[in-house]
Amino acid sequence: MDTLEKRVQTALFAMQDLEYKAFHSRLMPTVDPDRIIGVRTPQLRKFSREFAKSQDAAAFLDLLPHTYYEENNLHGFLIEGMKDFGQAIAALDAFLPYVDNWATCDLISPKIFKKYPQELFEKIRQWMASGQTYTIRFGIGMLMRFYLDEQFQSEYPTMVAAVHSGEYYVNMMIAWYFATALAKQYDAILPYFQQKMLEPWTHNKAIQKAIESNRITVEQKVYLRTLKMK
Repeated sequence: MDTLEKRVQTALFAMQDLEYKAFHSRLMPTVDPDRIIGVRTPQLRKFSREFAKSQDAAAFLDLLPHTYYEENNLHGFLIEGMKDFGQAIAALDAFLPYVDNWATCDLISPKIFKKYPQELFEKIRQWMASGQTYTIRFGIGMLMRFYLDEQFQSEYPTMVAAVHSGEYYVNMMIAWYFATALAKQYDAILPYFQQKMLEPWTHNKAIQKAIESNRITVEQKVYLRTLKMK
């Protein structure tokens, strides 16, 4: 039967790169390798731009859950390209519960979000309180992408520090948030490390990632090393 799902899968398998599949599978231990086709991201992005113009795109968004990792990424790229804020939010709320890996979670960053900082922030609160690993991770990721520059407020890192999770992929995003925040809002963020307001693993991982960044000065790196928790 020539279903939409089958047509999309056929198109994705036509772009398969087995070496890339093997490499990428090692980066995502939470995903069964049999569910990874092996399509390079630039190719998938290009395909998504063309697919978004077709009548099939809206119907594809209703085909949850998807079978393959690349189908999920295609879904994410379609949401990313949406120009209506409400539509993008509704599509994310439907999709995020099915996200099962860090890569799909982190690739989605709708440009339309920049135009609605207050509305997006209220949604971020909900995502971070969802109790779902990758929905929480997505919410923190949006806070990192859109609220560390001119939109920054001191309550935002406090929200992130208040997230306590036994999930590696949540804690890794918290560490990434604070490492990026050190690069952009050093004076406001430093007390979180001086006062040890994060879990020890997350605290040390954030310092490690900050020290690896070329956006942190040599002097700052020297001092941050002294703040590592034993």
